[in-house]
Amino acid sequence: MRILITNDDGINAPGLKVLEGIAKTLAGPDGELWTVAPAFEQSGVAHCINYTKPTLITELAPRRYMIEGSPADCVLCALYDPMKDARPDLILSGVNRGNNAAENTLYSGTIGAAIEGALQGVPSIALSQFYGPANRDLDDPFEAAVEHGADACRRILAQKSSDANGYSVFWNVNFPPVPAADVKGIRLAHQGRRPGVNFSTTPHDAPNGRRYLWITGGNQQTPPAAGTDAAVNLEGYISVTPMRADLTAHDAFADITDFNT
Repeated sequence: MRILITNDDGINAPGLKVLEGIAKTLAGPDGELWTVAPAFEQSGVAHCINYTKPTLITELAPRRYMIEGSPADCVLCALYDPMKDARPDLILSGVNRGNNAAENTLYSGTIGAAIEGALQGVPSIALSQFYGPANRDLDDPFEAAVEHGADACRRILAQKSSDANGYSVFWNVNFPPVPAADVKGIRLAHQGRRPGVNFSTTPHDAPNGRRYLWITGGNQQTPPAAGTDAAVNLEGYISVTPMRADLTAHDAFADITDFNT
């Protein structure tokens, strides 16, 4: 297999090193690994692209590139420049430092890369490592992803998926916040919503009197409804969620009657 990897934590992030190991295992001895990742951290940029300015691409080594742009930019640049003559068989994005389950999914640059891959017709998987009291102080807090990442991806690649309304499925994988030995298995799970958890702002006054606001997240240990992604993660399971970029609320159509007259 020819595999493209990217992330939103930046080209030097430890999670990208973890993903390299996963990708090499999947690609096999005769496969190819390509890395196209952001020059700087791009957490929270979702699916944004550098539409109004050029994107600098720098070759760091054979099949390894750095992009001054978002994760979605990395996918676009990879497919239409260094890999234009031979597209990847698979795109892997991550392994993110922190979960991209529940409402975090909507903000995630890691997810944004997988969305772009799916829109471009390439099978794509986003992988993230949930942090919590049981794993954040380990020598390697990514050890659940290290141990179980390749198997999770193989199981996903063995599944059949179809397009709907022109949108392909991409996959969101979250590894639980526990040591690798305590992972209980894999669960297929819907995206959840942590009750009462939202991003907000915390104000700070600088010495020069100017006021700054830091964006802050909510309690990541708050479980959503049973059986959803973050809930099974907190129970020690890897969550696997098939997704599409179609944001239509299809279920709402049945209750809406005022627009077809």
